[in-house]
Formats: sequence, C-alpha cells, structure tokens
Amino acid sequence: MLTVRLNAEIEQRLAALVKRIGRTKTYYVREAILQYMDDLEEASLAVKRLENAGKRWTQMELEQGLDR
Repeated sequence: MLTVRLNAEIEQRLAALVKRIGRTKTYYVREAILQYMDDLEEASLAVKRLENAGKRWTQMELEQGLDR
C-alpha cells in the first residue's frame, strides 16, 4: 500500500482526467509510475552498455547479417 500526496494543481488535473475519461485515480497513478520506471530502467541499461562497451556493429553490418 502506498499513499501519494499531490499538490493542488496535479490533483485538479487528475480529477479532471478521471471525470473526462472515466478511469480511476489509482489507474493513472499506477500507469504513470510504471511508465517512469520503464524509462529509468531503459536509461540505466543504456548507461551500463555504454560503460561496458563490447563489439558494436554498423547499421550496414546488421543489415548484411555480419553480426553472427
């Protein structure tokens, strides 16, 4: 269980969205958190790959199947 405190502006925007589209506040908060976590995980993976660079292929090599 998690409690989230929102400032008045965000709360008003969220309430308007709920009213307009019909989903619950919980739905939107959960979706926003999941999207943010996905973005952070992807960014973290990209940084890790840059820090531990291995073999890299050009677009042409990939298209020609030389990555085997």
